[in-house]
Amino acid sequence: MSTLEAAQNSVEEKGLNPNKLVSTEWLAEHLNDENLVLIESNEDPLLYSQGHIPGAYEVDWTRDLNDPLRRDYLQVEAFSALLSRIGYTPNSTVVLYGDKNNWWATYALWVFELFGVTNTRILDGGRIKWQKDGRAFTREIPTAKNSGFTATNRDDATVRAFRDDVLKHIEKNGKLIDVRSPEEFNGTRLHMEAYPNEGALRGGHIPGAKSVPWAKAVNPEDGTFKSIDELKALYEGEAGLDSGSETVVYCRIGERSSHTWFVLKYLLGYGNVRNYDGSWTEWGNLVGVPIER
Repeated sequence: MSTLEAAQNSVEEKGLNPNKLVSTEWLAEHLNDENLVLIESNEDPLLYSQGHIPGAYEVDWTRDLNDPLRRDYLQVEAFSALLSRIGYTPNSTVVLYGDKNNWWATYALWVFELFGVTNTRILDGGRIKWQKDGRAFTREIPTAKNSGFTATNRDDATVRAFRDDVLKHIEKNGKLIDVRSPEEFNGTRLHMEAYPNEGALRGGHIPGAKSVPWAKAVNPEDGTFKSIDELKALYEGEAGLDSGSETVVYCRIGERSSHTWFVLKYLLGYGNVRNYDGSWTEWGNLVGVPIER
């Protein structure tokens, strides 16, 4: 077995998808690859400047991925400028990682895929696993030659759900997963603990949704994903999913649910999964929509 083959054992032994997930060992072997584009995307905006994996560019979810005025993602011109700035080309392989069990890294990956950038991977375990392995961080900010890449127009139909889509989904008894905390799900809390309220006026959950908090998919000791058997038991057992399920996932603004979307689509191979990024900050403020507690 070659070194590079062995480096993926921690992923493949768990039955996970090596085409969408890489180990820290693999990344350490490939840091100097010409076509690697490494991205750090965190919940904590101060972490990157304190130290990051050598060669990693920062993609900040508020500054780099969202429209500065409308509640929506950036348009294709701004996304093209972002990719050009970090040297992305059609030959690039993008590896994303971050803090909080790759919570925001999977969100960035989901936005990338809205624009057709699908040659993406997540670093299993993210920052915490890299740190626990005793690997190096740097404060050096990388620079890349502007690639001049032009992205395709955003595809809001394939992996994204809007409120009208969710209303239709309810009518046909489609599968819904609420990945927030149990307290948010049952309506006793309007926001995550220790986080501010984003402005939802009502608490509860979308009718028919099953509660499967997003972090149940990872091992708490190092942030790596659980095995394929454990993930199947979780989502098939607690949410009644199978490979043919048409599923919508949501949270408060679509960030935690992008993590579950990644697990369902790429680790379990459930092809028909969409992320409702309006989530509870929209649904909890809408006039006349049904809510359960």
